Amino acid sequence: MRRLTVALALLTALSCGSLLGPQAVSAAVSAVGGPSGSGGRGTNILVVGIDSRAGLSAAEKNRLHVGGKGCNCTDVMMLVHVSESGRRASVVSLPRDSYVEYAGGTTTARRGKINGAYALGGGALTVATVEKATGLHIDHYLETGFRGFEQTIDNLGGATVCTDRPLTDENSGLDIGAGRHHTNGNDTLRYVRARHVNLRPGDLGRVRRQQHVVNDLLARLTVEGALSSPVRTARTVHALLKSVRTDARTGPGDLIRIGWALGRLRADRIEYATVPIRLFDHRVPGVGSTLVWDEARSAALWDALGADRPLTGDTRIQPVAETPAPTDPAGIAVRVDDAAVAAALRRNGFVVSDTSQSAPSPRPAGPPVIRFAAGQEEKAATLAAALPGSRLEARPDQGAVFDVAVGAQPVLVKTVTYDRNLADGAPVTGDRLRCAGGSAAAAPEATTTSTATSTTASATETAGRP
Repeated sequence: MRRLTVALALLTALSCGSLLGPQAVSAAVSAVGGPSGSGGRGTNILVVGIDSRAGLSAAEKNRLHVGGKGCNCTDVMMLVHVSESGRRASVVSLPRDSYVEYAGGTTTARRGKINGAYALGGGALTVATVEKATGLHIDHYLETGFRGFEQTIDNLGGATVCTDRPLTDENSGLDIGAGRHHTNGNDTLRYVRARHVNLRPGDLGRVRRQQHVVNDLLARLTVEGALSSPVRTARTVHALLKSVRTDARTGPGDLIRIGWALGRLRADRIEYATVPIRLFDHRVPGVGSTLVWDEARSAALWDALGADRPLTGDTRIQPVAETPAPTDPAGIAVRVDDAAVAAALRRNGFVVSDTSQSAPSPRPAGPPVIRFAAGQEEKAATLAAALPGSRLEARPDQGAVFDVAVGAQPVLVKTVTYDRNLADGAPVTGDRLRCAGGSAAAAPEATTTSTATSTTASATETAGRP
């Protein structure tokens, strides 16, 4: 896939850091106590963006909306795996707040956020720490920052961003309406940096937006012919590498060879995923709020990459729930006019008020009716999943609380499982990440306010009158 060569540079640009020159940096893992020698099949490239304001003028900070203090740490980290056959590629995001054990060679904290490894030991310790956490060997390393991303997007003629609802974030300066937008480098930077958006806060939502941008940009470049031959691919790679640093083992020739070898991959042969998380707000004294990987699921992910197997469809990485819910039942307040149904939904994790004393008698014919306010469709879908066969009814005067009116028909209350990893980072192929209006539908936006990986409700129950 010629597109992946460009992706390597573009992914580095999805960052929060200063422009770093094209000189090589040391990432010799043996110097910091990491594993040495190749492990596993295929090729692994670690791509990072550095959170530093060094070299940016006050005017540039203001224009890029990055006036805060940098941490000299990695803000974006993606592991790109190219299969040995050259017929598949996987891009796995490692959230910046992942709580891991650092590799050897430091005299300070042994555990911390994965983005802190760079401040302690630069690219070398970052590579070694990722190898220690994943068990995979890193073959190549790239890093870049803010200004490079902006310039890259502008040089490529802009990018496509999309959302099904308006998105705002005061910190990054993001303010876009619903729909599909063609954006310049500055506006695209705000879109991919936003961590405090009104709809989808946190790193996992941001990572998925980054994947959307990269995927659609690569598709557009391919259609426009920028990657249609080895010569044109090499020209594009060399232009992009002006804003990227590599380790001593990695040069333009390596990236061109990788890109050309994979140039014939379709979008459905590129996977995007985020490391599965078990705890989304694990507080550590002196470290702050961290993300703890789901041990079993993340181990399955690294095992699949090490064995050169696909990530999508692997139920060890992404278990398939019998009744998946798009949102967390714990965030849904509902009034239910039947005591048995109310009790079953409460056991299912919903916030329930029993209004059975004011229920009509006799009950109207038919299934339960779920009444909800416009804009609450995802929560309504979660409630409907727990009440299969129910009828949805949007009402302009409904308010924030849902109402369930139970009819004469017996009611089945099913178990629903909310998995935040599914909403924000489940393995998905590139053809499923296109913006709406492209050749494939965009993945739905989803709120991410839960502090647990999943909420599994009670067993399936039958409630209602005989």
